[in-house]
Amino acid sequence: MYLEAKEIMKIHVKCDSKLDVGNTTAGYLRVIPIIGGNFEGEIKGRVVPGGADWNTAWWEHTSHVFAKYLLQTEDGEFISVENEGRVDFTNQDKRIKTSPRFQADVNGKYAWLNIGVYVGELHGGKELGEIEITVYQLC
Repeated sequence: MYLEAKEIMKIHVKCDSKLDVGNTTAGYLRVIPIIGGNFEGEIKGRVVPGGADWNTAWWEHTSHVFAKYLLQTEDGEFISVENEGRVDFTNQDKRIKTSPRFQADVNGKYAWLNIGVYVGELHGGKELGEIEITVYQLC
């Protein structure tokens, strides 16, 4: 038996310049503000400005990423996103794999996002300061 994955959305996140907090007890912390963007796929809409990626370098080639931000669908619904992963910069394929979690209104059209298992794949977008996140739902 094999798991299958279905692509549900592609998120284009626009980021501002990183803010270096510096060396902390957990590692070197950088906060990368999320200033907007859009998403497409089974659901479409915009990335609401105001989120951030809290990126902690644990050691020379490994980082922990944790982004929290808000999506607004074309029909006005809000969906909270928490996307977490670990990055190994020695990995040759250069893909960052994450585990996104969603929170949507349990009585709303997008309640199905509250359950299930999702995986994400991040890479640089087409423009400077843009990150593209492809989100898959495991079936």
